[in-house]
Amino acid sequence: MIQSKGLRSRRIEDTPASCSALLSLHSTSHTYSMVSDANTRTLSSFLDYLRVERGSAKLTIAAYASDLAQFSSFLDKQRRTLDAARREDVREFMQELFSNSLDGRSVGRKLSAIRHLYRYLLLDGKVEKDPTLNIDLPRQWKVLPKALSRDEVGAMLGGKKLGEIEMGRNQTPGATPRKQTARSQALSLRDRAMLELLYGGGVRVSEVADARLEDLKLEMGYILVRGKGDKERMVPLGVPAQQALQRYLQSGRPAFTSSNNKIKKSSPLLFIGAGGRRLTRQRLWQLVGEAGIAAGLPAGRRVSPHMLRHSCATHMVENGADLRTVQTILGHADISTTQIYTHVALDRLKSVYAKHHPRAKGK
Repeated sequence: MIQSKGLRSRRIEDTPASCSALLSLHSTSHTYSMVSDANTRTLSSFLDYLRVERGSAKLTIAAYASDLAQFSSFLDKQRRTLDAARREDVREFMQELFSNSLDGRSVGRKLSAIRHLYRYLLLDGKVEKDPTLNIDLPRQWKVLPKALSRDEVGAMLGGKKLGEIEMGRNQTPGATPRKQTARSQALSLRDRAMLELLYGGGVRVSEVADARLEDLKLEMGYILVRGKGDKERMVPLGVPAQQALQRYLQSGRPAFTSSNNKIKKSSPLLFIGAGGRRLTRQRLWQLVGEAGIAAGLPAGRRVSPHMLRHSCATHMVENGADLRTVQTILGHADISTTQIYTHVALDRLKSVYAKHHPRAKGK
């Protein structure tokens, strides 16, 4: 049972910034305003639950706020509150989304957000029925995750130009060649360690950005990461990743925390930028894209951290790893998420069968 008594006593102004979008759902009409106020309170309570009790990430809460604010706005026009919504209201909302040319995947995501809202309201005793029951998710094309080939990954991880693109963009005016070379080497060591972690551990970009020094256990060969819902898991590290991280810690990271023999403010984070500053998710995406370009990969490939994560899982399955193991390493809460790699396992099964079964080929 969800315990939300503490949440009920919270004021709306104490809710996350993502709730601000909900506070604009008001009208000059008194009745309309009352409906909108009730919906705003309901959604603010749900978002508080996600943040406080579920420990959901800020981006997850923002996505829920956006999708549910849209549904709430739709109900406001019907002069209906969220706790009085009917199955017909949900169906009509979905139909309106489709009429606005929204694709099935996006509609499915919004329906999933609505389901989670009413699951919370049911458990909290605020509604008696779930209006999303027996409403199927819209049919969607199965988009298989894009993965790099092993040769492409090898080119990225073995590239000799890591750090050079960033140096060219952020070159310090008047700096001596020796200082520029030292900085370039530090960037190269950092970027290579990040790439090894993204591919070798299959971690998410947010997990790399949030990784802390104290979570890295090189002597034991793993790193502790915090994934979605602030859930912790241990990710094993291969020898290349361990070596890259060791070189970064010894010869790369110190260059970002000291300048002109002056020690700058220390950072608890594993990967940092100039002056010990935190690297944003957007910066990590940019760095991975630059590494792909430096490795000579086609611009159309648009290499991303998520692609390295998918490549990790794909190559593991190709080598015979079972889906449960891949699920554990990637940190998927549900095995159904990992089952997108089933096609890889089937392809491998067919190749093994064709190679070893005496009746696989015609005479």
